[in-house]
Amino acid sequence: MANLQILSAEVCPFAQRSLILLSEKGLDYELQEIDLSNKPDGFNEVSPYSKVPVLVHGDVTLYESSIINEYIDEVFSEPPMMPTSAAGRAEARIWIDYDNIKFVPLFYKVLLEKDLDQQQGLAAALVNALLFIEQNVMSKRRGGRYWMGDTFSLVDMAVYPHFERLAVLEHYRGIRIPDSCGGLREWMACVSERSSVQETAHGTDFHIKAYSKYADGTADGSTAKDMLT
Repeated sequence: MANLQILSAEVCPFAQRSLILLSEKGLDYELQEIDLSNKPDGFNEVSPYSKVPVLVHGDVTLYESSIINEYIDEVFSEPPMMPTSAAGRAEARIWIDYDNIKFVPLFYKVLLEKDLDQQQGLAAALVNALLFIEQNVMSKRRGGRYWMGDTFSLVDMAVYPHFERLAVLEHYRGIRIPDSCGGLREWMACVSERSSVQETAHGTDFHIKAYSKYADGTADGSTAKDMLT
């Protein structure tokens, strides 16, 4: 028994990253669902950012999904979810960082923005990010099925959850993946077929409802506040 507890929320794409990894590793864990609109007493003591996921492993408590996932991959090393070479691991971290500091903020900001001119500018930037990924990742995979090639990795787990939610942007902001991003569409289809992803996935209607407050300007959670600063 791994003695793992994960604090999660069904709606949260960041928590989905870690749930996918736990499934890929075949690890047993205790799942505690957190109501993000009514967080339990003491939650901020284990999650100083007031967000999920949180991992508790014995006397180790971690927050931030990318850090949690690297910890799980190092402590429970089989199957490995990062490249074997130092250069490969560095490249993987570059793309996880790109997702965290470039793509994900655009996803939220274009939903939260109410000024139409600003909204259009953010939408254009998000489409450019999709084109950047197509040109710099998908067109260079040399036939590999996943982000880093033939092997499913922490990069796929980090990036995919917000791509699962791209229908939200189409519904509320009219943003679609460009037709020229065929490789990106193939990657999404490939990742969506994995059992670990299917176990954690939700359909379009679920996501549209979950993000309605972002689109109408009433979201007041930690992620919304962070993206507005």
